[in-house]
Order: sequence, then C-alpha cells, then structure tokens
Amino acid sequence: MARLQALAAGLAVSLASTLAPMSAQAADPVGIYSLPDDVCANTAVHTTIQKRFRHQVTHVPNLPDVDIVDFYGASQTRYRAASSDSPIERRYCRAMARLSDGRDRTIWYLIEYGQGFASIGDNVEFCVSGFDRWNVYNAYCRVLR
Repeated sequence: MARLQALAAGLAVSLASTLAPMSAQAADPVGIYSLPDDVCANTAVHTTIQKRFRHQVTHVPNLPDVDIVDFYGASQTRYRAASSDSPIERRYCRAMARLSDGRDRTIWYLIEYGQGFASIGDNVEFCVSGFDRWNVYNAYCRVLR
C-alpha cells in the first residue's frame, strides 16, 4: 500500500510541475531568456551537482582534485515545455561555481522533470567549463547551453 501511495504522490507532484509553467508557455513557447530562477538556485539541485562533480574529478584522469564549494548567480537560460514532439519538460540553467582552489567557473546544467531513477524524481545533467575532458557535452559545454 505504501508503494501505491508513493506512486500517487509522485504523479501528483509531476502533474503539478507540468501545469505550473503554462503561463510562460503561452507568452514564449521556447522560453529563451536569462532570469534569476528559484528552481535553478535550488539547494537540492546544487547538492546533486556537487556530489556528482566530486565523483567526476575522482574518477576521470588528469582533472584537478577540487570541489565545488559554492554556487552564485544561478539563472534560467532556456525552458522547454513538454509537448507531443518532446514529452520531457526541461529547464536549462547557468551559474557560477566557486571551486576549492579559489577559482570561479561557469557551470551549465539541465533539469529534466520525471527522468530520475525509474522515472521517479528529476534528473540533473551538468558541465563545468574546463572539466569536460572527454567532450561529453561537446566543446565548451555547448550541449547544455
């Protein structure tokens, strides 16, 4: 019974997040702009990025051993609403990340709604400028821009 309640709660949250940005869709269907954004500045998103970045610098050869210690200036750069062509709602964000070596780097990240493990929760993809050694996100993090 608990699984059924958790599934129902997850579906309710997913439906609410799908219906919330409808007013922005009507005004700008692609949503290309750069505005301060509470979702992009969400601490849960930043914590996920910090943990995954730590894993990246530990397991990819020849990357400096640094951590992300702070985020600032988070803004949304683009919003793609779910549609019949692309059923996944996506929010593209940009922020500055302060690293443990004292340098600031631009970080580009994408929040995909409903794309977490087994489609429960959200997925976050990120690229820190200068740390995409294998060009997973193309040169200069172009895929996430």
